Amino acid sequence: MKLLKGAPVCATIYERLTPMLNHCATLGKTPALAIIRVGDKPDDVSYENSLVSACGKHGVTVVRRPLPVDATDQLLDDVVATLINHDGDDASNTNGHVDGVLVLRPLPKHINDGKIRNRLHPSLDVDGISNAQLSNIFTNSTSGATAIAFAPCTAQACVEILEHYGIGVAGKRVAIVGRSLTVGKPLAMLLLNKNATVTICHSQTTDLAGECRRADIVVACLGKPKFLTAEYFCPGQTVIDVGIHVLPSGTICGDVDLAVSEIVGAITPVPSGVGSVTTAVLIEHVVRASASRASL
Repeated sequence: MKLLKGAPVCATIYERLTPMLNHCATLGKTPALAIIRVGDKPDDVSYENSLVSACGKHGVTVVRRPLPVDATDQLLDDVVATLINHDGDDASNTNGHVDGVLVLRPLPKHINDGKIRNRLHPSLDVDGISNAQLSNIFTNSTSGATAIAFAPCTAQACVEILEHYGIGVAGKRVAIVGRSLTVGKPLAMLLLNKNATVTICHSQTTDLAGECRRADIVVACLGKPKFLTAEYFCPGQTVIDVGIHVLPSGTICGDVDLAVSEIVGAITPVPSGVGSVTTAVLIEHVVRASASRASL
């Protein structure tokens, strides 16, 4: 069994940043990411801190905007507008000092997620959450009319891992267990664009275990700890485990049971797998956005 560790993939991604960072430096530009967090959930705070650390190591400035858990739609909308408009009078949020905005999700249930997602102008939507960015992925467009196309970072991270380790997807059967707009659906489109044969599985799928066993590649992104056990897999498969959960014991696990590693041909570890690559992809998106904006 081969472990598909994230560190070598990250190193490749960060190496790609050098010419873009040099370009920005030549023009006196430092890439900047704004992070908006609503509430103080430990997972969100931990992720934000890890992002700040990683960005600092790779030439990206971070602007933090924490909000109270009872923040209203209007307050969140105002913060987005203020962050991105240096003069505060342009609702299109295209002329500000930051190059990307990351809204930590899921948001509290009282906030209209769709409204906030689509408040971001595509040129600043470095996590690919807006309908405009998602449409670029679903139509296989390399760029939109007003922005570079950015896929959702976790979905793109899965592709980066497969490509780094030379795991071709053309003609292969891929089972994606999970149908969120964050991972499952956009990842299906990214893999279809690379000529994979993709099945999206979910809670209503008949014979889920059989669908997984028939696949060459299984991506677990359903958000349930250790849900996919040995019966879902067979020898020789490649498994991408997107899930990350902290159990009451303090142990970290994924959506796939650890025993599966004794069956399949290759699998991403949890932690040190998809999560680290997701961070690297986000940083690359910010730097790409900055380099593109600096050239205007």
